[in-house]
Amino acid sequence: MDLLEYQAKALFREMGIPVLPSQRIDHCRDLKGLKIPYPVVLKSQVYTGGRGKAGGVKFVANTIDAIAAAQAIFNLPIMGQYPEVLLAEAKYDAQQELYLAVLLDRTTRCPLLLGSIAGGSETDLTMKQLQQVQVDQEFSSFYARRLALKMNLSGELIQSVSAIVEKMYRLFVSKDLDLIEINPLGVSRSGDVMALDGKVTVNDEALGRHPDLNGLQGQLPTRSPASLRSILNFIPLEGNIGVLCNGAGLTMATLDLLHKAGGKPAGFVNLGREGRYGLSPEQLQIQIEQGLELLKQAKGVKVILVNLLSSIVSASDIASAIASYLQRQPYNHRAPQIIVRLVGNEFASAQEMLMAIEVPTLDHLDDAIAKVVSLSKSKLA
Repeated sequence: MDLLEYQAKALFREMGIPVLPSQRIDHCRDLKGLKIPYPVVLKSQVYTGGRGKAGGVKFVANTIDAIAAAQAIFNLPIMGQYPEVLLAEAKYDAQQELYLAVLLDRTTRCPLLLGSIAGGSETDLTMKQLQQVQVDQEFSSFYARRLALKMNLSGELIQSVSAIVEKMYRLFVSKDLDLIEINPLGVSRSGDVMALDGKVTVNDEALGRHPDLNGLQGQLPTRSPASLRSILNFIPLEGNIGVLCNGAGLTMATLDLLHKAGGKPAGFVNLGREGRYGLSPEQLQIQIEQGLELLKQAKGVKVILVNLLSSIVSASDIASAIASYLQRQPYNHRAPQIIVRLVGNEFASAQEMLMAIEVPTLDHLDDAIAKVVSLSKSKLA
């Protein structure tokens, strides 16, 4: 079960993880009774990322502006989802943004601590700087400090970030979570830290042991079948390039780069951010195959760009899923050509596997974009 940001932050507050003063907004009129001093930020409460780039996060300076912004956000779908709740939160001046997460490594069955010195909406940069620490024995502050050091933090930031990681881990264990993520963890000019956004996924099988979390299900906005399907829906655009990504932020960034390079996306499939649904490698393979099939069948798609980032499932497992799908397809010279860009462990073996079946596989996004755009234009000739 996924929690919305405001619910995740309620858990953070209980555990002593610093969060900003905030208020749940169910209707625009609630802003007339706002208890937080302006300026504030209004955030769409949906189950997908990429809210900022989609227009679902707005800073406002007064009540009139806040009501107008709230009306716009309530009527703004993000990856097919409309918010039923907004979060109004105090504004924070972050001089630096970090990424932190604790999740269950389903291969080793051990908790995994993740951290990046580059947090925020630039998913690609976050992944390039991502550090991991596996908790393979009884947890102690040593593990949290080790992560902070691997992130190349210095001075008092080592201690403050380590303390946050320890609290995240305690919350992870005490509530039987599959994932807890802070992105970004803001760092102020004075060195104070603040959880500016949060994601929490609760293990469904453990809900019976946590009545407080089980009760949140009734508070969650009802998801329509359409919004559930949108996780693996093909979202049509006008063009001839199909895009398969994992995560709303990465999807939007990829579409932007294609446009800037002169390409024209025909549409995209977003698999959802890694770790959110607790997917096993087998389940991930099914999703990748479904995504590729949606793009293959979509009208106008001549070239497919697969752009996937992974810190949990290896790049070779992803490549195996792609190869398995392609090797079962009958030969068709009109089928869309696939270009793959992967970031993750075991990239070399992934590249070798896909190149063996003549699928260009790259690790730099700019190179993949250039190749896809070039192919898309030659297909028009």
